[in-house]
Amino acid sequence: MVDIVVISDTIVQPESYEDASDRVKIHLTPWDLFLLRTEYAQRALIFPKPDPETHMISRLKSSLSTALNVFYPYAGRLVKIDNEDGETASFYIDCDGSGVKFVHAAAVTVTVNDVLEPAYSYWSEFFPANGVKSCEAVSKPLLAFQVTELKDGVFIAFSYNHLVTDGASVWSFFKTWTEIFSTGREKFPPLSLCGWFLSGIDYPIRVPISETVPSPVTGLSDADSFLGKKIFRFTSRHISQLKAKANGEVGVGSDVISSFQAVVGHTWRAIIRSSDLNPEEVIHCKLAMDIRQRLNPPVGKECFGNMVGLATTTTTAGELVKNGLGWAGLQLNKTVGLQTNEELRRFAENWVKNPKIPNRVVVNDSLTVTGSPRFDVFENDFGWGKPIVVRGGPGITGHGKIITYPGTEKGSTEIHTSLWSHVLDKLLVDEEFLQHVDLV
Repeated sequence: MVDIVVISDTIVQPESYEDASDRVKIHLTPWDLFLLRTEYAQRALIFPKPDPETHMISRLKSSLSTALNVFYPYAGRLVKIDNEDGETASFYIDCDGSGVKFVHAAAVTVTVNDVLEPAYSYWSEFFPANGVKSCEAVSKPLLAFQVTELKDGVFIAFSYNHLVTDGASVWSFFKTWTEIFSTGREKFPPLSLCGWFLSGIDYPIRVPISETVPSPVTGLSDADSFLGKKIFRFTSRHISQLKAKANGEVGVGSDVISSFQAVVGHTWRAIIRSSDLNPEEVIHCKLAMDIRQRLNPPVGKECFGNMVGLATTTTTAGELVKNGLGWAGLQLNKTVGLQTNEELRRFAENWVKNPKIPNRVVVNDSLTVTGSPRFDVFENDFGWGKPIVVRGGPGITGHGKIITYPGTEKGSTEIHTSLWSHVLDKLLVDEEFLQHVDLV
């Protein structure tokens, strides 16, 4: 048993909270509500150990309180309303200043290298919201932190509810927090909320009661025991080679298939090759994508909220394996291109008519790719050194779950995979795949 001691478990509130009459109510869109049953996303940055004179914990709390003045929705709570029809419920975020969770812990015998070992078995104990689902935010904070002091470093983990935020917004918040800590800056531009909603659709959206409560998934713990996790790093050289190969195979020019589409296409094909699926089996690749600039009128890139859609490419196992990287990259490219304002609004309008909320977004016939190598991760510096690594925590797992991050080397990309163990074993000896990646 690893010796992790919880020193304190507190709530940090915004430094100054306005009168209740100024409270903001954030109505939820179909993209928000679709994630009502999913677990909190959990991420972590591991930092060098600061000098004791830094007074790290007290300053982290005070700077976090200041950051919450700017990013005030995080300090709110989810509100559920049972509608008068007795069959539906509605939800909104009440920006009431209740605060975020902050856990201070210590594991003084554990080193940074210990927790980075692939076989390290106490990973979940460093995260503050294991197993918490989005719908539980009616009584739990929307954002939680755990700062664990290691023997030679600091493990800062955070968990966030996708109903209120996406990766772009949460990393923007983290950058603001580190800037406040390191410089003392307190004045920032007012937060811009992604305040769009569908014209012609009443809100709050009414969701059938049956869709708003988590239902048990039988055999889940047994299934998860057969999952393996591995991190693969694509260097800038690997990425350039894959992009050139993909575009060269289909003769569409050097910039049609993007670097990211080439990396995802390469990974998807390798996973399917290793899965021993029937060639006729229908498979999907779901890319989580920022839809801010795809709406008309577009929403500002800096606006706060959850603005993530899933661009789903569908084919068969046989077609994907047979047709090569260029074909795979082109299918991904076409699918992304179809995510227009009209298509996004059509999805939302149809969803409102028949709301369906999955228990788990990840299913066996799908590769689901979240995160982004474009997120500003390694510039988050509290003043005692930049992050050593970024890691994903426990949470939404399952075969085919892929989280992407920028790598520590400039221009590189890391993919953190969750796959059936027998598939991962084959992937680790797939020469075609391994020639363009490094193992972490």
